[in-house]
Amino acid sequence: MALNPNKELKQYYSIAEVSEMFSLPASLLRYWEKEFPSIHPKKNSNNVRMYTKEDLEEIRLVYDLVKGRNMKLAAARELIQRNREGAKNSSDLLQRMLHVREQLVAIKQELDGIV
Repeated sequence: MALNPNKELKQYYSIAEVSEMFSLPASLLRYWEKEFPSIHPKKNSNNVRMYTKEDLEEIRLVYDLVKGRNMKLAAARELIQRNREGAKNSSDLLQRMLHVREQLVAIKQELDGIV
């Protein structure tokens, strides 16, 4: 399957695409919709879920809290309700730290190859 270079230009994503992006089963995404009211994809005339970029951001936030920090759903929901901006900032920081870690590992591998 070839990657769509214009993927950033998409307005809506199917549940299959979102499932693949986050490596989560579609059933878990549907469950999270019930547990987190901030995740509310539109449904087309065929009742197919269509996720927006805002939905993807909410899913990423929930994913980071539940999968990244091993929080229970109730605790993640409460944190988002109580301090959405703090939870989002913390999630963004975690993503940046993971990216920096990947870069450091790549640099180390390059240096190991030189020596």
